[in-house]
Amino acid sequence: SKLSKEITVAAKMGGPDPDSNSRLRLAMQNARSLSMPKDNITRAVKKSEAGDGENYDEIRYEGFGPGGTAIIVESLTDNRNRAVTDIRTAFAKNGGNLGESGSVSYQFDHVGEIIFEESSISADNMFEQALEAGADNVETDDNIHEITCAMEDLNTVSTALTESAGEEPKSAKLIWKAPNSIELDLDAATKLMKMIDALEDLDDVQNVYGNYEIPDAVMEKLGA
Repeated sequence: SKLSKEITVAAKMGGPDPDSNSRLRLAMQNARSLSMPKDNITRAVKKSEAGDGENYDEIRYEGFGPGGTAIIVESLTDNRNRAVTDIRTAFAKNGGNLGESGSVSYQFDHVGEIIFEESSISADNMFEQALEAGADNVETDDNIHEITCAMEDLNTVSTALTESAGEEPKSAKLIWKAPNSIELDLDAATKLMKMIDALEDLDDVQNVYGNYEIPDAVMEKLGA
């Protein structure tokens, strides 16, 4: 699975001890929050210690989607040729096109994102604790607290807030966040969602980010 692949790569890069490997600790934390069995997590870590294990390359692809959207695709792959072919096809078949490295990333900020259930701690308390821990912003909506921080502060802020909330976050990871977004109409949103689904269905793709916003009225029609 994509979760176990991230754990294996994190352990291979920084060692199998989550106490000294913050990327591994966050990957294991995210896996637990999605109910990944403990045995599977242990197996994914052990896989990193096998000399004959696969070697994964981390590659960032950038391109353009329907409606003039900018898209970033993060890939973990053991076959670069397969990955770029499949990703280019997913773009092309759905009204997008793969661009050069750097073609859209300047439209995004690379930041840390931490998500907690709203029930874990009050909005006021979370806001106060997050800013004290070094976070840049806190938004509470749709039953969750969404905290953003500088990428280098992700581990520190996540650890501090875990202590404050008394529970682990739903997720804590680095993301590509666009300060400005493009509002999509129904036609563009339909095509873009199809393209993102095609990308996320690829085994080599870990994450997909875009600078789009879909109005509630359009979302309702998409879900109809």
